[in-house]
Amino acid sequence: MNTRRTFVAGLTVAAAAGPRGWWPPAAAAEPPPETTRIKVLNVPAACIAPQFVAEELLRAEGFSDLRYVTPRPAPGPYITRALASGEIDLTMMDIPSLVLSLDRGEAMTILAGVHVGCFELLSRDKLRSVRDLKGRTVSVAESGGGRHAFVAIMATHVGLDPGKDLNLVVHPPLEGMRMFAEGMVDAFMGFPPEPQELRARKIGHVLVSTLTDRPWSQYFCCLITGNRDFVRRHPVATKRAIRSILKAAGICNAEPDRAARLLVDKGYVQGYESTAQLMRELPYAKWREYNPEETVRFYALRLHEAGMIKSSPQKILAQGVDWRFVNELKKELKG
Repeated sequence: MNTRRTFVAGLTVAAAAGPRGWWPPAAAAEPPPETTRIKVLNVPAACIAPQFVAEELLRAEGFSDLRYVTPRPAPGPYITRALASGEIDLTMMDIPSLVLSLDRGEAMTILAGVHVGCFELLSRDKLRSVRDLKGRTVSVAESGGGRHAFVAIMATHVGLDPGKDLNLVVHPPLEGMRMFAEGMVDAFMGFPPEPQELRARKIGHVLVSTLTDRPWSQYFCCLITGNRDFVRRHPVATKRAIRSILKAAGICNAEPDRAARLLVDKGYVQGYESTAQLMRELPYAKWREYNPEETVRFYALRLHEAGMIKSSPQKILAQGVDWRFVNELKKELKG
C-alpha cells in the first residue's frame, strides 16, 4: 500500500507530463531561488488545489522550507491582509477580492491566471433570473469580500442597484447555506463545496454560474498572487513557485479524481465526492488560453460600476500586476 509521500511523488511525476508531451524541468541555466523558504496559503478551498498538489514540485524547485500557513480568521478580508502583510508569500485567490485589495492599496502583485469558475449564485425555486432578486434577501459571507462583490456586479450587470434593490445580509458560509436551505433567505452566493452539497441535496437552483455563464465564464476566477515585496526581492523564487503551481494545475486537469483524493487524504479539504465533482468541472488548463490582464480590467470595470472601488482599471493594472513570469512559462511549458 502506498504511503502519502509515495502518492504525492506519483502526482509529481504525472504533473511533469503535459497533455501532449513532456514538460521540461527548470532550465539548467536558471539560478537557484533567492530564498529556500516560501509560505503558501492553507485554507479548506478545493478550487486552489494546485497549490496543494504542488507540494513536492515546490520542494523540487528548491523550497526546502515550505510552509502552508492558515491565517487567523478576523473580521473583513483577512486572507488578502495576510498576503499583503507577508504572513503568506503566495496564493491563488479570487479576482474580485484581489481588485478590492489593490483598490485599498494593499501590497500584492497578481502574477498569473489559473482557472475559471467556482462561484455560483443560487436561488429558491420561484426566482428565475438575477432581476427577480429585486427586493429579495441575498446571503453573502462578508461585507466587502469576494462573494459580496460577485453579487453586486451581477446585479449591476442586469440594471439593478445592489445597494437599493437587494437586501444583502451577512452570515458565515455554513449558516448562510443553512438559512438558504430552510427558506429564510431567497438567494445564496455559494463557494465550493457549498454549491456541490446543495445540488446533491436538491436544494435551490443556479441563477448564475461563473463557470458556464457569460460574461463571467470568459475570464479567470482564481489567479496566482504574491506579496509585493516577496515578488520584488525574489524573482527567481517567484517564477519557480508559479511554475510548480501551473504544473500542478496540469495534474488537476488530467487526473481530477486522484488529485481530489490527495487533498482529502492530507486533510486540506473534507468530502471526497464534492471535491472530486468540483475538480472534474474546473478547467485548470485555462491558464494557457485566457488573458489575465483582460480579467483584471473586466473586473475592475465592473466593480467600479457597482461603486465598490474608486480606482480606475488603469491604476489597478499599473500598481498590481506582473505578467513577465507567466509569459515566460507559457513558452517554457509547452504542452
